[in-house]
Amino acid sequence: MLHELKDIIRSAKIAQSLGIKTALASVVSLDGSSYRRPGVRMSIQENGKMIGAVSGGCVEKEILRQAQRVFETNTSTLMEYDGRYRLGCEGFLYILIEPFQPTEAFFNAFERQCFSRKSFSISSYFSKENSKRHKGSSCFHFSEGEFPVSIVTPEKSLTLFTQTIKPGFKLVIVGCEHDAVQLCKYASATGWEVIIVAPIDELKSIDDFPGASSYFGINEKEFSALPFDSQTAVIMMSHSYVKDLKYLSELVEKEISYIGLLGPSKRREKLLHDLLEKNDLISDDFFDKIHGPAGINIGAETPQEIAISILAEILSVIRNQKPISLKDKQIGIHQ
Repeated sequence: MLHELKDIIRSAKIAQSLGIKTALASVVSLDGSSYRRPGVRMSIQENGKMIGAVSGGCVEKEILRQAQRVFETNTSTLMEYDGRYRLGCEGFLYILIEPFQPTEAFFNAFERQCFSRKSFSISSYFSKENSKRHKGSSCFHFSEGEFPVSIVTPEKSLTLFTQTIKPGFKLVIVGCEHDAVQLCKYASATGWEVIIVAPIDELKSIDDFPGASSYFGINEKEFSALPFDSQTAVIMMSHSYVKDLKYLSELVEKEISYIGLLGPSKRREKLLHDLLEKNDLISDDFFDKIHGPAGINIGAETPQEIAISILAEILSVIRNQKPISLKDKQIGIHQ
């Protein structure tokens, strides 16, 4: 969610500097099922440019059409979209479209909030009553305070939809071979922040990793000083047993959601055995985070397919889901 918001907010800042109006569209309620859930957002500029999407593509055309009224009147509107007949999703969407007029203070606070890697929330007030559909508005709640989306003061007697936005997910790749490059590409395309960590003696740079946000040529002690949190996954791809052991040993006390190891299960067991030889006080929680061989069984063979397999496993872990075919799921996709 955060990476989509970054695109929306940063593009709105550029549009604002060019004198181009922007509207923010937020799915605030849903009856039934839909392609995406309440809380998904997109923006529309008065020149017709759209950033993001709230569905597979059909709803956006209607949002673009109704946004013209928002530009003309400078007031919000609650749009209804019946996807039962148009999309086949059996869902009825309620989408708040409002003028997006952030101040410079809003833009600065948003960037600082992202950098802090702390959660924040967005509250959207709306009404399904015809007489009050133009009164809806949203407000961002950062650590620095409240920042309304527009000059309209939220009317708190309306229905409230609140969403918590977690810090952006971060993937730390320890390694710089061809498979690391592919994993970096796919992870960055997913919207994750990708950090490449390579041994000091590697003659590589960030230019070798499209989509990476940072590149560090550092040893294991310097690696330990990097920031880690519960929104972080680490994958060991150095292709060196000795290096993997050194870097892995520095993660024992870190707050991480996932640690992936390449290679067969025998290599994993040897790594864990040698890790315990160095430190016999490692908690079971740490070992529960380790997944080796990394990835889910989809028959992956090429570096690109292996990257998909690894990303799928990380998603299943952080979303607490057991990978199965959706056709075999007995309840709804989002339940």
